Amino acid sequence: MIKLVPLFEKAFRQHKRPVGKSWRMDKTYIKVRGQWKYLYRAVDKAGKTVDFLLRAHRDRAAARRYFEKSIDQNGEPETITVDKSGANLAALQAINAERKTPIKVRQVKYLNNVVEQDHRAIKRIVKPMMGFKDFRCARIILSGIELMHMIRKGQMKDAGAERTAAEQFHSLVM
Repeated sequence: MIKLVPLFEKAFRQHKRPVGKSWRMDKTYIKVRGQWKYLYRAVDKAGKTVDFLLRAHRDRAAARRYFEKSIDQNGEPETITVDKSGANLAALQAINAERKTPIKVRQVKYLNNVVEQDHRAIKRIVKPMMGFKDFRCARIILSGIELMHMIRKGQMKDAGAERTAAEQFHSLVM
């Protein structure tokens, strides 16, 4: 599984539907070797997953790396709603300083409920695992979990008729 998930993710990225221009970003905690690591995630206004990134630290550099990755892969959003974390705000301000058209940044507590609820699907699978032994393996396994979550939410372009999540996943292999 560890060797195949990156290949599946690469194939999925080519078939991923575009996301909306209003993002809600948050981080959640994942245990790796008994220490908390940070899973940065964002969803659009409709609840579609924008991107995810597991980082060892919760600081401006980690938040900036996440935003740059998300923008590179999904295009530039019009607005990003973040929590009251200073690191997220500082990272977005640094990104906006380098751009012609700045991204509107909002810090509204209740607008992030969409992404907070979306964490549940990931945590539901990770919690029984009681953490991970290795950071690299955690990153790959979480990538596979997120990949299946996006397929279940209908984020894969599907040329054929209605297909189950398993059939869509199988089509990535072919």
